[in-house]
Amino acid sequence: MNRISLSNLYEDLEASVTSLSSDQSRVGSSREVVEAALLDGHSYYGINTGFGGLSDKRINPEQIAQLQRNLILSHAVGVGDLVPESISRLMLGLKIHALGLGYSGISLETFNRLVLLWRRRLTPAIPSRGSVGASGDLAPLAHMALTLLGYGYFWNREGTSTVGAEGVLATEGIEPLELQAKDGLSLINGTQFMTAYGAWVLEQSMRLAKCADVIAAMSLEALQGSVKPFDARIQELRPHAGQATVAENVRALLTGSKILESHRDCGKIQDPYSLRCIPQVHGASRDALVFGQNTVETEMNSVTDNPLVFPNGDIVSGGNFHGQPLAIALDLAAIALSELASISERRTFLLLGGHDGLPTLLMNETGINSGFMIPQYTAAALVSENKILCHPASVDSIPTSLGQEDHQSMGSISALKLRQVFLHVETVLAIELFTAAQALDFREPLKPGRGVERAHQYVRALVPHREADHYFKEDLSHCSQILRDQEFLSAVEETAGELD
Repeated sequence: MNRISLSNLYEDLEASVTSLSSDQSRVGSSREVVEAALLDGHSYYGINTGFGGLSDKRINPEQIAQLQRNLILSHAVGVGDLVPESISRLMLGLKIHALGLGYSGISLETFNRLVLLWRRRLTPAIPSRGSVGASGDLAPLAHMALTLLGYGYFWNREGTSTVGAEGVLATEGIEPLELQAKDGLSLINGTQFMTAYGAWVLEQSMRLAKCADVIAAMSLEALQGSVKPFDARIQELRPHAGQATVAENVRALLTGSKILESHRDCGKIQDPYSLRCIPQVHGASRDALVFGQNTVETEMNSVTDNPLVFPNGDIVSGGNFHGQPLAIALDLAAIALSELASISERRTFLLLGGHDGLPTLLMNETGINSGFMIPQYTAAALVSENKILCHPASVDSIPTSLGQEDHQSMGSISALKLRQVFLHVETVLAIELFTAAQALDFREPLKPGRGVERAHQYVRALVPHREADHYFKEDLSHCSQILRDQEFLSAVEETAGELD
């Protein structure tokens, strides 16, 4: 069975769907168990009973298809902004992968319909609010399943607008699906909403963490900071993995610096913490992000349905749908990312203060020009908002389903907040990149370290030095795009060596 990793997320997911669609033996075997259970006269949760607080209600055989249809219709009550198309597609792929592991008992017809949506890039449009993250992501996944029945909406193939599902199915020559026993429950039980958000963010988080190291090294050079706090011996005495990695990255980026040589004997004793403690702060964030990545990878390759169908014929109710592992990990990841922005904003602030020969606000003629004053305001605003967003959702719970579901993870809220924090951090780091590049211009003709110099050159190819006030939003947009562009890190690593 294909395993999905964050380091190769999209390729692994594509390979898994392809493999599962060609070999459906696991899905078929688990379905045979469900079909046999329908004939043995016993009650099985969600197969021939009601759901949640109605689990003691036995359903007549002739009503089972209606039961599954009603489940989808009644649970599709999500509200709010739509899940981004890219994350909705991850949800679909992750659901196919989980069902394909062969412990859900879904019918082959319904499983193959999901595969057909994937292959034709028919991505359901899903409201982002409504899950409490415990009985699976019920409302979001119900909206995904709704499209199989001809209700709800799909994204258009450009991911820019939505189209009614009934019309899309007609255009594609696809008949609305009639669900069979267990199908509806298999479709909506699971953590694919939370997992997709976590995967989307954490797949990109280490790239952003590397970018944070590069940008911090640029600011360190521009502020004529000391390289001594990055000495490997210091890190060995407090051997956290992330701390050692960050210090090593910065040392590599500073190799060959003439700026450092120029102030080796300047008499300055210590730098502010936002420079001196880069390994400790960035490193702690990295270690926490690794925990988040490991948790999400485990979840992507897990079965989170209920009840579970085992090869020996057992059908067992459990709690694998509960999102607490994800909720805690995603809350922690948000905190970890937020700290990258918090220390970044402090470095941006330092760059504007007229220290060590830099002009105040990084322009020679201030007064008539505000210089780089206001981008720091934006960074401060986003850092402050992150403080609110980082309040953990995982410590909350509200009972549902007449008390049957009496503890919720609220991991769906953790997931939504995490993405917003990530986007804020990306912007704050772009502001520091923009500001540090301007500051480095004033150190010429002295050359920074080779890695820093290459990063500076990359920025300057897209964003020029500014000697007067300008429509800075365009510059900041370019800097944000630089951080999303893998070529930026590749260019730096070609010069400085591979960063960890």
